[in-house]
Amino acid sequence: MSNKKHIYRKLFTSTFYLSAFTFGGGFVIIPLMKKKFADDLPWVEEGEMLNLAAIAQSSPGAVAVNAAILLGYRVAGIPGALVTISGTILPPFITISVISFFYTAFRDNNVINAVLKGMQAGVAAVIADVVLNLGSKVLKEKDTVSAAIMAGAFITTFFLDINVIYIILVCGCIGAVKIFIQMKKARKDGDFP
Repeated sequence: MSNKKHIYRKLFTSTFYLSAFTFGGGFVIIPLMKKKFADDLPWVEEGEMLNLAAIAQSSPGAVAVNAAILLGYRVAGIPGALVTISGTILPPFITISVISFFYTAFRDNNVINAVLKGMQAGVAAVIADVVLNLGSKVLKEKDTVSAAIMAGAFITTFFLDINVIYIILVCGCIGAVKIFIQMKKARKDGDFP
């Protein structure tokens, strides 16, 4: 029981800390979660974290909360998911509550506006880092289907301005077909019941 309490405490403090000091949304928190939970605390593998991030991005809702739910569930089941949800949503809730209380003072403050502009540049750099790190891992696996999906999703979003929902649906269908083909091949080879 003591070990579970330690795991819950570590899950809560880690997600609370990451959520409290991460600006820019879910795409920024994903690499920090990967560093914390895959590198520092080897509770998930790097490839598994990439899969959790993909599921979190394709699920409705905030990416950071979705990733926290999946990660908490993976590490400690339903209680772990509840703990990581709490740790992830409390910092923004507290911050928004404070900001809403002092909104008129913050709205017209030039220093606050300058700080937020500076944060935007930092967020852009972190998102670029995420894209390069996760994209390079997909390319290193030498999986041509995944690389083609990644390139196609970028091209259709950036150049053709196609709605992301359609891209997610198409990518999900392609992934389902790929899994179906792999399962069929595994059954044929006798590797799958």
